[in-house]
Amino acid sequence: MSDAITVTTPLDDGIIDRLTAGTRLLISGIIYTARDAAHKRLVELAGRGEKLPFEPRGQVIYYVGPAPPKPGMAVGSAGPTSSYRMDPYTPALLKLGLKAMIGKGQRGPEVLEALKRHRAVYLVATGGAGALLAASIKKARVIAYEDLGPEAIRELTVENFPAIVANDALGGDIFRQGQTRYAQSE
Repeated sequence: MSDAITVTTPLDDGIIDRLTAGTRLLISGIIYTARDAAHKRLVELAGRGEKLPFEPRGQVIYYVGPAPPKPGMAVGSAGPTSSYRMDPYTPALLKLGLKAMIGKGQRGPEVLEALKRHRAVYLVATGGAGALLAASIKKARVIAYEDLGPEAIRELTVENFPAIVANDALGGDIFRQGQTRYAQSE
């Protein structure tokens, strides 16, 4: 991705303001994994005013349940899961300062509105490319909810993890843009 913007986590508003729908990214630093069961627990903790397993402000959550690692790898195949399952929980986490999520597929209207309200972005990674994505993950450790197995919350150290901005903080949407371009080409 030679035309990609390189970003390092944690993300701040200055970075978010530069990211528009369709921008290609290479992400380095720490990102966290969480899927629907972990999201439910995180939102319940926050609702009770309890401390979360990681500080969400400025962070990125990757919607993935990685496969067990092969020798020499931090994780096994690590492809994104469908993001819509996290939609009920996402606005609450964005309110706590989460700046980006990585998954696949479109988000619901409540999430799109919350991205604008809280100056955050939704990123997509290529589904079906889990083995290639895993090569960008250099370290992984479970930090919460080990009982969830592959869906436990992990802290990942990533180098040049490829993603594309699907929804930006101003309402830009690559899914809508693609549909418009397709309709115009007919």
